[in-house]
Amino acid sequence: MLVPPWLEQLLTTSFFRVCRTHGDAARSESNMFCLDCSGDAFCFYCRSSRHKDHQVIQIRRSSYHDVVRVSEVQKVLDITGVQTYVINSARVMFLNERPQPKAGSKGASHICETCGRSLLDPVRFCSLGCKLAGINRNGDANFTLEAKNEEAMGVREELREGSQQDICPPTPPPPPSTTRRRKGIPHRAPFGS
Repeated sequence: MLVPPWLEQLLTTSFFRVCRTHGDAARSESNMFCLDCSGDAFCFYCRSSRHKDHQVIQIRRSSYHDVVRVSEVQKVLDITGVQTYVINSARVMFLNERPQPKAGSKGASHICETCGRSLLDPVRFCSLGCKLAGINRNGDANFTLEAKNEEAMGVREELREGSQQDICPPTPPPPPSTTRRRKGIPHRAPFGS
């Protein structure tokens, strides 16, 4: 299974609508998605009542587009190859591709393999939706954490075998930090008489 069953539902769900059940409440915008139920978007109050012990991710908005925090989604998906951004001091990624003028990507050194959007980093996709389209088209990427863990285990084995062959002296500890201490009493030059 290259793609979790709930991912396509997540990418096609409309978020930030008023909750049908809690429309009069203060935090009633539907910005949550349950990975266990794979249903529609729901609000903060629905989470408390119907999705209490479920895996839930919160969708946020950035420039009128849906984003998800990397810290939330990387627990359940392999997000390798997807461009991330820092917005309001949180690392996020876009759920779906964003429109871009065709003239904007001419001078870009890195572009999304699916939609052609210019990227900041040397990654393959601009969003989770573009990675899904790339998987469906080529099958040379995946979202499953098991595959990522197996890859990491293989790398660890190679490192372990290499470290037994090349025994190096341990690296010295880093130098102590040079924190500035406050002065106690100011030291002044003596007054001349």
